[in-house]
Amino acid sequence: MANWINRLLGGRTNAPPERKDFAGHSLLSLNQLGAANWSQRGFASLVNQGFARNPVVYRCVRLIAETANRVPLVVSENGQRVDSHPLVALLGRPNGRQSGGELLEAVYAYLQTAGNAYLQAGVVDGAVRGLFCLRPDRMKVVAGTDGWPMAYDYTVGGRSQRLRQDSEPLPNVLHMALFHPLDDHYGMAPLDAAQTSLDIHNAAGQWNKALLDNAARPSGALVYSMAAGTLTEEQFNRLKDELEANFAGAGNAGRPMVLEGGLDWKTIALSPRDMDFIEAKHAAARDIALAFGVPPMLLGIPGDNTYANLAEANRALWRQTLIPLVVRVAEELSNWLSPAFEGATIAPDFDGVEALAEDRAALWSRIGAAEFMSDAEKRAMLGM
Repeated sequence: MANWINRLLGGRTNAPPERKDFAGHSLLSLNQLGAANWSQRGFASLVNQGFARNPVVYRCVRLIAETANRVPLVVSENGQRVDSHPLVALLGRPNGRQSGGELLEAVYAYLQTAGNAYLQAGVVDGAVRGLFCLRPDRMKVVAGTDGWPMAYDYTVGGRSQRLRQDSEPLPNVLHMALFHPLDDHYGMAPLDAAQTSLDIHNAAGQWNKALLDNAARPSGALVYSMAAGTLTEEQFNRLKDELEANFAGAGNAGRPMVLEGGLDWKTIALSPRDMDFIEAKHAAARDIALAFGVPPMLLGIPGDNTYANLAEANRALWRQTLIPLVVRVAEELSNWLSPAFEGATIAPDFDGVEALAEDRAALWSRIGAAEFMSDAEKRAMLGM
């Protein structure tokens, strides 16, 4: 009968020495999944991982920038549209290297990728002679004592230039920023919100590329029988090198494998659950398009039947994404440049947009049928 010391020690005082035997049992190793690897935040990292490497992000940015740039900006003075005006000439040819369309396309693209867009005014003899688009990653806000920007530092090549905002006849820099709830000065880009889906989409592409590099087949296991003895370290490394050199890669697809005694190849197939990464890639693509406000149908993403046809999806793109963006940029430009051009204003002209022709026709019909309005009032409501 075990004494109280034996019971206290769990009955191990008289236990025989521990001995381990191997009877051919399998060894099962359970490994916990590690933390996910996310791309770094910041303009340069997201642009390299997104715009430069992801086709969905690239197409969303190009689609928004190029389509929004098709809306002409018109100049009005005293409520009347003018075609010959210094501001019209400035918007048509803002500088010696860019046309007006190129400048606005860069503004729209920077707002989607950085959340910020900066324009610098070239002032000569008190008159605005040029407009220049500055890279957002080179700009830094210099806040005054009241917390509002008093200047901007533009850094390139290790040299910084301070652009003050108390200049005449208008501030040196126009800073357009998308709303950011946690930042007082800088905006938040749709690319920031799409970072998680962007990493998932890129990882799925890397998985497919690795699968193609390995003869477009899932991996397998080379099983060595214990009856043939154990492999030395030199034999193990030689076997591993021969497998990688002679049987890995798309160029070795279908090549027969000759195995020595004691070796057996076991193919590890992908289960239907493992194949879910394909649907995960499509879901990530839809989330990226959602962040940019682009209907997935316009990008050719499968599995999206929200819109009845492409025309309806195109109208949704204009109504929900492009019109608010163009109106905002036009208002920002108008408020910034008006003091230097004697109160002239800038506004977008959507009458020539084909996708909005049906909406404009319905508006004309409703206003034209209003018998209680005069012709002058109808023209004013139509922006004429």
